[in-house]
Amino acid sequence: LLFVVGTVSCTLFLAVNGLYSASDDVIELTPTNFNKEVIQSDSLWLVEFYAPWCGHCQRLTPEWKKAATALKGVVKVGAVDADKHQSLGGQYGVRGFPTIKIFGANKNKAEDYQGGRTSDAIVDAALSALRSLVKERLSGRSGGYSSGKQSRESGGGDKKDVIELTDDSFDKNVINSDDVWMVEFYAPWCGHCKNLEPEWAAAATEVKEQTKGKVKLAAVDATVNQMLASRYGIRGFPTIKIFQKGEDPVDYDGGRTRSDIIARALDLFSDNAPPPELLEIINEDVLKSTCDAHQLCIISVLPHILDTGASGRNSYLDVMLKMAEKYKKKMWGWLWTEAGAQSDLESSLGIGGFGYPAMAAVNARKMKFALLKGSFSEQGINEFLRELSVGRGSTAPVGGGAFPKIHSVEPWDGKDGELPVEDDIDLSDVDLDDLEKDEL
Repeated sequence: LLFVVGTVSCTLFLAVNGLYSASDDVIELTPTNFNKEVIQSDSLWLVEFYAPWCGHCQRLTPEWKKAATALKGVVKVGAVDADKHQSLGGQYGVRGFPTIKIFGANKNKAEDYQGGRTSDAIVDAALSALRSLVKERLSGRSGGYSSGKQSRESGGGDKKDVIELTDDSFDKNVINSDDVWMVEFYAPWCGHCKNLEPEWAAAATEVKEQTKGKVKLAAVDATVNQMLASRYGIRGFPTIKIFQKGEDPVDYDGGRTRSDIIARALDLFSDNAPPPELLEIINEDVLKSTCDAHQLCIISVLPHILDTGASGRNSYLDVMLKMAEKYKKKMWGWLWTEAGAQSDLESSLGIGGFGYPAMAAVNARKMKFALLKGSFSEQGINEFLRELSVGRGSTAPVGGGAFPKIHSVEPWDGKDGELPVEDDIDLSDVDLDDLEKDEL
């Protein structure tokens, strides 16, 4: 599961120092200097994302240093301790170590390096990428960023999810909207705006995807749309304001990197979002679609309706709904089923046959799960989920390495269960005296 990686690596990190030092030609990159050194740079960059404890990374280190020395003054070679700086690794989709990315003309679209791990192979790839970069510049496709209105509206792929607003379109789009809007007021000549542009564009795409379009990132050229600039008292550039229905706009005063912007947008989204739906597993589609769409899906197996009745079952469902509300910022999926209805699923999660109610948190991408060991109560579940969210708790692979067959069942009708009707037994021919004697 994703949440155990942090624990394992932190413990091991204590024993191993970073693989590079200031005396190397490899430039150590961190969330503090990455934007300035790499994103805002005109240079071609090769960046290795590594973990100090990773054997493959340790074997790559001397080759990476050799390549950095050979390429000095020609191509920049950097390294990110992505174990220490997980947010930076996460931002670039780093799933394993080492991961090498090439930041060329378009710094917002890094390419994965797929070549060999020797200094020769690395240098060859760097020079090939450099040749492509120079050719692009020669043909006039600079791939850089400019913050003018024309460039923003030209439909470049990088800025496709930033919505350009004007004096005429602002109220219709923003003021009357049920969505949350983060609006950047910029000036085309402003250097800080140019620095922000690739971060704002990348964040817009990520936020659109993660909030299903419920949080929107927009931009207003305040030099052209002076009515808006005056209305909102824009004095400097860029100024970012947050608009939510029925509330006065507030200034965004957070960091200017895409990860800072995304984090604030997701907070705004979860503050306004309803808790996730709690769905009964009535067929395979419910399970698959929920677990595939979320980092974790929380699956509860509740006792049979004959053991609890409707009121008992509803009290368990209420506990789950409260926890779904409490942890809604995590954007997990929430499911339940009745004991015995999906016995194959129970077995694959190590539940099966006893100890109801039970709960498992499943990472469908990695096919691993963790089981609730404490009580099925607000306190017990809260402790379980809190441990998961900080990367603690033991995990196991899902039995068989995939979800088992899911049976289609009728959804619960909300009523108490009924015992199956048994056929009446005709005792008229039975001699009860004989039965009593036999028993004795």
